[in-house]
Amino acid sequence: MRKYTSKTELVRHGVTRFATTFLTLQRLHKQKNSLRKMFTSDDWLKSNTAKDPKGKRATDTVLMPSFWNDVIYSLKVMGPLVRVLRLVDNEKRPAMGYIYEAMDRAKEAIQKSFNGNEDKYRDIFAIIDRRWDCQLHHPLHAAGHYLNPEYFYANPQIDDDAELITGLYKCIDKLSANDEEVDKIHGQLEKYRRAEGLFGMNAAVRQRTKSAPTLWWKSYGAQVPELRNLAVRVLGLTCSSSGCERNWSTFEHIHSKKRSRLEHQRLQDLVFIKYNQALKERFESRDLIDPIVLNDIDESNEWLVGEEDDGAENEFVFDDDNLTWGEVANVTGANEPITFTRQHTRFRKEAASMPSSSRGIRVEEGDNEEIEDEEEEQIYKLNTSEESEGGEEDLEEMFDDDSD
Repeated sequence: MRKYTSKTELVRHGVTRFATTFLTLQRLHKQKNSLRKMFTSDDWLKSNTAKDPKGKRATDTVLMPSFWNDVIYSLKVMGPLVRVLRLVDNEKRPAMGYIYEAMDRAKEAIQKSFNGNEDKYRDIFAIIDRRWDCQLHHPLHAAGHYLNPEYFYANPQIDDDAELITGLYKCIDKLSANDEEVDKIHGQLEKYRRAEGLFGMNAAVRQRTKSAPTLWWKSYGAQVPELRNLAVRVLGLTCSSSGCERNWSTFEHIHSKKRSRLEHQRLQDLVFIKYNQALKERFESRDLIDPIVLNDIDESNEWLVGEEDDGAENEFVFDDDNLTWGEVANVTGANEPITFTRQHTRFRKEAASMPSSSRGIRVEEGDNEEIEDEEEEQIYKLNTSEESEGGEEDLEEMFDDDSD
């Protein structure tokens, strides 16, 4: 396969679990032509794998136009959403003041990628809205959007949004010490709305889109101290639970079947080492990106412009010929059956009866986990053993062997 994909791996592991599937589909789409050529090449047709039930199923899938239509559809939907998740998952700048705008831009990007054809994204928007209403939406998100000067002053009709105003007032009531402070904040909101005092300075106007929201409020909110304190509290909050998720994920990886026999202290030490190693890697790469850049969401589907999610069967196999991949699929029988025929049922039975040695992907993953388990236990032993005098040299040799 690497011969046809220029040694490019198809499965690209994401730093976070939510993006791994998207990255895999993205890589598949980029290698679409290479994969099609491979599965129609003499090298593949002469191989034993091509005659295997799984090989036949892989061939049918790759040559099936509807499969690539589904890949493109999934990428158009997931691209902007993954960008939003990446935004909230950052640990560099709090994103509370950006979530509302990010979700709006994500939906606009999805709509644009389908050329405004509502029939293609109506169901997707219903899912997004349902998930937002029941799980993601919180008054803090509304208050964060309202108190973010970049978006507040850019939208003259923002006070007409009942959802935003309701969320803002709920946060004021919840985060204020008493009724007197609530009344002061409501009075100070008028200065913010009208950009009076320090809010109207030329520097404050310029910094609305350049400065972090919390820094902007600290710099120009001295005349409205109660409102400033509230804004800093809200805008300084993070929006993701992925920090806890990383802890659970790390412990889950360490606590495998083999390690379930480890003593408690050693298990805790392994979790400590592994998680801090991940923290170190994230810290060293912290300046490589700027997480609060919503233009990335607008442009997340630009690379799919011109790609139709229902036109894979009309793509030409060769640039100088009229042969299409849809015709190839029809000739090879790669088009999926409309119903479960006897042949399809027999294929499923054959696949189920295959020996475990043929079920490669899951077995290989298990082997890799065992190898990682053994390596990490070696590291632990080398770091904790008082009797090993040459621990550092052994550790270096182990990593040298891995690099070879």
